[in-house]
Amino acid sequence: MTGIAQKQAVCWVVSDGRRGIENQALGLAEAVARLVPDTRLAIHTVHVTREGFVALPSSPAPDLWIGCGRVAIPLAAKHRRVFPQCYFVYVQDPRTRYRDFDLIVAPEHDRLRKSNAISMIGSPNRLSQSQFSNALAQFSEQLSEMPGARAAILVGGNSKRFKLDDRVTDYLIHRLHTLLDQDIKLMVTVSRRTPDASRRRLRKEFSDRDDVWFFDGEEKNPYFAFLAAADWIFVTEESTNMLVEAATTGKPVYALPLSGKAGKFAHLHARLEGWGAVRPYLGQLDRWTYARFAETDRVAAEVLERWQKRASSGQQRMPT
Repeated sequence: MTGIAQKQAVCWVVSDGRRGIENQALGLAEAVARLVPDTRLAIHTVHVTREGFVALPSSPAPDLWIGCGRVAIPLAAKHRRVFPQCYFVYVQDPRTRYRDFDLIVAPEHDRLRKSNAISMIGSPNRLSQSQFSNALAQFSEQLSEMPGARAAILVGGNSKRFKLDDRVTDYLIHRLHTLLDQDIKLMVTVSRRTPDASRRRLRKEFSDRDDVWFFDGEEKNPYFAFLAAADWIFVTEESTNMLVEAATTGKPVYALPLSGKAGKFAHLHARLEGWGAVRPYLGQLDRWTYARFAETDRVAAEVLERWQKRASSGQQRMPT
């Protein structure tokens, strides 16, 4: 690589610390790190509260800055003044202050048209073969108690466009029972956005069954293990992150409907269906294959190329 020679470059991942937000920036940073030799990109997280308090890491100044979420936007302008040699990347559409970033990675369905913006289907994620292998090893004992065919059930919750209401919960419970009737073991996880009423009903219905692994936030998170160990993956349709992550596995993915209208997210759903990853579940399990969805890797290569181009001018540092 070109640029100022140094033993190790530093990347700051900036967010409010919420897992769904931070994982987008962190996933992109980790994908970039996989492309540089000998792990010469040190990644540190920076958390910003809604009140603006910033918890900075004990590390050298950043060479690469990747932010995601609203709280990261105003901090970018401040850090540009303090770290003028740093390369600034923002994940999602910042809506304003586009010039504060060297590169913006926006979801394709946002239709952002800026000279410093590139688009991707969905959003970056942290999934990799090493993540899957580590997760399978970590939860091997629990998985050994669930032999046979398995389905991962990823339950999201309310969003601006969708609602997980009582009617949808009835539907989910019915669908899960039809899978159990086919002797399919279930690995069910709910999220922070899952309404308490739905969470309680799902827990009451399935948590005591031997053929269901129900996870609702206690103990270590088996999410990656669920994805790695599943033969089929079911995802509630409102979660762009979980839909894209499921498609990254190359396994059959079924979208579960919620109340509401998809709006602009219908574009994402259509793209994933067109890719061959996602289908609606009509009560019949099918097996199919498709090319593993690798948008995070593609975008990481673009980030690295543009960062490298800037570094070649001598203005910024890169791992060498």
